[in-house]
Amino acid sequence: MLDDYQSVFLGLWLILSTIVFQAMVLIRSHRRQKGYKVGVMDPTLGQDSFLFRSYRTFWNSLENIVPMFGMIVIAILCGYSPYKLTLIVWVYALTRIIHMLLYYVIATEKNPSIRSIFYIIGFFANLFLLVDLGLFLI
Repeated sequence: MLDDYQSVFLGLWLILSTIVFQAMVLIRSHRRQKGYKVGVMDPTLGQDSFLFRSYRTFWNSLENIVPMFGMIVIAILCGYSPYKLTLIVWVYALTRIIHMLLYYVIATEKNPSIRSIFYIIGFFANLFLLVDLGLFLI
C-alpha cells in the first residue's frame, strides 16, 4: 500500500526540505546582522530587508505546513487516491518553492504581489485536499 504513495512521500520530503533550507537561510541572514543578538529581530525591519523577508518566508511555511502535513498523513492512512494526492502534494511543493524564491528576491509592500499568486495556489491546494478528503471520509 505505501508503495502507491512513493511520489507523495517524495513531494512531502521536498516540502520539509524546503522548510529546513529556509531555516538555514534565515539563520545565516540573522547572524550576519550588525549587533546580532540570539533570538532578537529588529522590529523596524521591513520588506527592504532580506532578513525580514527570510524570516517571513520561514514562518509562513511553518504556518502552512501544519494543516497540509496532517491531511496528507490522514489521506495516506485512509487510502485516499495516491494519484490525486500526488498531484496535490506536488502542486503545493512547487508553489511553495516559487513563493519562497519570489519572497527572497522581491522587496515590495504591494499586496497582492506576484508572490501572492503562488501563495494562493498553495493555499487552494491545501483547501482542495481539506474538502476532498473530508468528502472521501464521509
